[in-house]
Amino acid sequence: MNAQPVDPCQPIPPVDQPARLAALEAAVRARTGLRPAVGIVLGSGLGGLADELVGPVSIPFSELPGWPAATAPGHAGRLILGRLEGVPVALLQGRLHLYEGHDPGLVVQPVLLMGRLGASLIVLSNAAGGLNPAFGPGTLMVIEDHINLTGRTPLLGPNADELGPRFPDLTNAWSPRLRDRLRAAARAEGVELASGVYVGLLGPAYETPAEVRMLRGLGGDAVGMSTVLEAIAARWAGLEICGVSLVTNAGAGDSGTPLSHEEVLAAGAEAGPRFVRLIRRFIADLAPGD
Repeated sequence: MNAQPVDPCQPIPPVDQPARLAALEAAVRARTGLRPAVGIVLGSGLGGLADELVGPVSIPFSELPGWPAATAPGHAGRLILGRLEGVPVALLQGRLHLYEGHDPGLVVQPVLLMGRLGASLIVLSNAAGGLNPAFGPGTLMVIEDHINLTGRTPLLGPNADELGPRFPDLTNAWSPRLRDRLRAAARAEGVELASGVYVGLLGPAYETPAEVRMLRGLGGDAVGMSTVLEAIAARWAGLEICGVSLVTNAGAGDSGTPLSHEEVLAAGAEAGPRFVRLIRRFIADLAPGD
């Protein structure tokens, strides 16, 4: 068990990440020697993919040094290593959020850890509110780009040059190659897949109708409370990323009904099988060395 006291608010600048990641890697290696090729972060209501793993080794967040238990509903809070379609993978069943009071450096540690364990490719998923009027509840959207409106960054403070550059380029943060692979997997499985821009906010309150109109005007297609910091950290560390948003509800003022997290989880239950088929095919079609 994790005997270290957890202070999720403690700032974790980039320069502190190597030592923390070394301790986390040692804790994982005490459980399994599996070296994942792909890391997958499962958002709210999308944790069912974990049931598809062969030979899973499951580690609760609270049993890893410096990590608190997950508190967000629909987030089991486990790091799971196993095989999917014969490919060694690491799954994050749930994630850590800024709105839980966590420092950005802690929020991104799971993604950085998956890279440290061997993954060179990261798939980020999330549940999101719809900004694009064409995206109804249940829409799966491949993320083409993002807008970070959290007001936070995981790269604040002295840099760790051995992990990544001081000024990472985000021009093609969301890999065009992997986006094409996701679309090909969707076609093969008969899964409809939209494309758009994800907007990341701090949360935990849902957006007002005026904010939805603003975000739509900025070019956003879906909005949520995660993902953008993970994307920044992953690209900083040289990991290739792609992502899928599940649009669980229309934005505030569009549906005529109050928003709730229960709605998010219900949409996840409905779309979960389509998401699983998409990701399984995506993984199965990866070429050796991808």
